[in-house]
Amino acid sequence: MPAIDSGDTAWLLVATALVMLMTPGLALFYGGMVQGKNVLSTFMHSFFALALVSLQWAVVGYSLAFAPSHGGLVGGLDFAWLDGVGMDGAGRTVPHLLFMAFQGMFAVITCALISGAYAERLKFSAFCLFTLGWSTLVYAPLAHWVWHPDGWLAKLGALDFAGGTVVHLSSGISALVAARMLGARVGYPRRRYAPHNLTMTLLGAGLLWFGWFGFNAGSALTSGGLAAHAFVTTHLAAAAGALAWGLIEQLRVGKVTALGAASGLVAGLVGVTPAAGFVGPMAAIVIGACAGLACYGGVMLKARLGYDDALDAFGVHGVGGAVGALLTGVFAEAALTPAGVGGGLVAGNAALVGKQAIALVAAGAYAAVVTVGLLRLLGATVGLRVSADEEREGLDSVLHGESGYAFATTAAHGAFDGAGSDERESSAHKGTGTGG
Repeated sequence: MPAIDSGDTAWLLVATALVMLMTPGLALFYGGMVQGKNVLSTFMHSFFALALVSLQWAVVGYSLAFAPSHGGLVGGLDFAWLDGVGMDGAGRTVPHLLFMAFQGMFAVITCALISGAYAERLKFSAFCLFTLGWSTLVYAPLAHWVWHPDGWLAKLGALDFAGGTVVHLSSGISALVAARMLGARVGYPRRRYAPHNLTMTLLGAGLLWFGWFGFNAGSALTSGGLAAHAFVTTHLAAAAGALAWGLIEQLRVGKVTALGAASGLVAGLVGVTPAAGFVGPMAAIVIGACAGLACYGGVMLKARLGYDDALDAFGVHGVGGAVGALLTGVFAEAALTPAGVGGGLVAGNAALVGKQAIALVAAGAYAAVVTVGLLRLLGATVGLRVSADEEREGLDSVLHGESGYAFATTAAHGAFDGAGSDERESSAHKGTGTGG
């Protein structure tokens, strides 16, 4: 059994805090893109998830994900209520309790990511129940499949360094299901829902970029060379994603927008997440650029298909997670992968791409089916949507009795709410605006 290493422990403490910071960063990123009358309700989807899922993870979620396996599908209840999760390493060089906390931050932000699809129209009670159900029935089993040594996808040889399948694909697919089942916001697509505060969104994007170093480099679980490697690939992919998104905006509409740059860097981060520790820096640049281009297309897709993914959770996280997982199978280097997996397609191992595809289909299908079941159950009990009148009034006042801006008047509300929040679509359909 390896001994607890102080350097590894110190790094993972920092990485855990960085991943925790990503959830408030996501609140800013999402909050700036909604109408001013819904900014607090959008923030609550992230901040309240931080409370809800943290406790769910400690009580049962961690056990379902990482306790001894039942058929490679789910863990048992050996670690429920954190029984047996202490300061020993449990086979790692960091305390078991710290590993639990680090993994819990992933569970939190994954649930918060989905909220981008149902922003501005979901009841708060439905949000709370859906988040608890989804984190228990979807996230924990998927984490077990991929990251538990006896999980069936881990034994298959599918690779996911930090959550391309477990975090981004699953949340993106569930977001698409939620957007379809809830229906569009009032007036969509005739009404454009422009972001009310892009400076807030850019600040959130910056915090996500910063926190992502903990997300990916922390997944090395050591403070050594692998963490440094994942740190560099993460940064380069983000940069490539921002530039790729900006390039396609410039070519299509003649402008590089702030929202496009923010969206592109997040797309690059999403794309490299499953690959960060398995591919070289130059491959990470290619993955980031491909993710930026693919996610731009994914965002444009909703206008053609008519669904209202309010903040592009599927377009960025679902599409980016899938692209990154598949390209991991292309560019993985044998020297960086676990024993017996080997390199990817470029190294002559086409089978790895097939394994990545199996993981994508299995995880996506499972997330979709369970999400449909949860939403139907909640729709038949507590209900999913606020009324049309409540939606027009704004969820901050209707659901929380507050306003994000104390100086706002009725007239100011009009200024904040603008003409609507699918600004990223405008370059495709109006010839102006922010693209992406």
